[in-house]
Amino acid sequence: MTKLKILTIFGTRPEVIKVFPVLRALDKDPSFESFVVSTSQHREMIDDLLTLFEIKPGEDLNIIRENQSLVDISTRVLSGLDPILNQHHPDLILIQGDTTTAFIGALTAFYRKIPIGHIEAGLRSKNKMHPFPEEINRRLITQVADLHFAPTAASAQNLSKEGVNPEKIFTTGNTVVDSLQYIVGRKGRPLKAHLPENALDFEHLIIVTAHRRENWGKPLEELCRAIQDLVRMYPDLSFLFPVHLNPMVRKTVFNMIGDEKNVFLIDPLPYDAFIRAITQSYLVITDSGGIQEECPSLGTPVLVFRKVTERPENIAAGGMKIVGLSRKNIVREVCRLLDDPKAHQQMITNHNPYGDGQAARRITQAILHHFKQADRPDSFVPQKGKPFASEDYLKVSNRLS
Repeated sequence: MTKLKILTIFGTRPEVIKVFPVLRALDKDPSFESFVVSTSQHREMIDDLLTLFEIKPGEDLNIIRENQSLVDISTRVLSGLDPILNQHHPDLILIQGDTTTAFIGALTAFYRKIPIGHIEAGLRSKNKMHPFPEEINRRLITQVADLHFAPTAASAQNLSKEGVNPEKIFTTGNTVVDSLQYIVGRKGRPLKAHLPENALDFEHLIIVTAHRRENWGKPLEELCRAIQDLVRMYPDLSFLFPVHLNPMVRKTVFNMIGDEKNVFLIDPLPYDAFIRAITQSYLVITDSGGIQEECPSLGTPVLVFRKVTERPENIAAGGMKIVGLSRKNIVREVCRLLDDPKAHQQMITNHNPYGDGQAARRITQAILHHFKQADRPDSFVPQKGKPFASEDYLKVSNRLS
């Protein structure tokens, strides 16, 4: 039997984390020949992940430039990918999520009339400017994709409402949970080795991440002011802020809270260390989509520093709340969880509504099904009371911290 040639494209940190389980599944299945292309849209932020996950791209476009715009990224990805697709003639292109790399990867494949499989399809905020440009990227990808791997039933419903053929929609769960399961089984350097000396010496640790384009400027300043308020109100509280490498983010954060007591600004952590840090934190404040999906598995409440989210499932599960972009709202919600342990406990979910660790298996089976080589895979259904974050993992995490 002739192998199916699958070409996978990624370029950012979240993409690498989420395509890794699929790449591993493809490599293990003799039905597939897998080829990987990196655009390196996030050059400095993916190299450690490629080492961690032992991924070796067959092609690396290395498009990153200082202060690159969305137009810069788009034109370099398009011109770089086209000759590669023309050379390899894959049976299917896989792209992940909603980045500019994903959108332009899908567009290039469409121009070459190559079938497209979209991992993490169907997420919608229904606000084209939040998140920007991701909301429009994923809507446009849907228009050209041939296989839609929706992580949840809600995402699948979004696609159905938009007229996508139900036969081409597969509810797989999110691959980020597959990656978490992989990380659970690994031992790395102790968490303390990655952090400032006394970062873990406080009663409560809050992790903060913020990088979204629509939050640059005033919203990010509001977040920094909220952090300033909170460290003055709670002397035994510390903030760990792995600061995104984007110069716009770093300038604001370091200028405003670089000298604040009990605030630890660090470079982005290695993925395995970051996951262990989440298990040590009292709560997480973030505008990241991936972190919203990871925290339920790790038993950590999430406050979403955004106006809207395309990942509402954890809100319904009780583990997440949108706090908006104002200093006042952020301070109020953090104080509520610090002052009311019962309210905090109620936000520790006992299951992950986004996945069960079987997403990659369902995706590869769906591909085979599309090519009439396998039955249609089962659909992901969240199982309450079956948490992913096992006691064994928490014990390991505590020991390594």
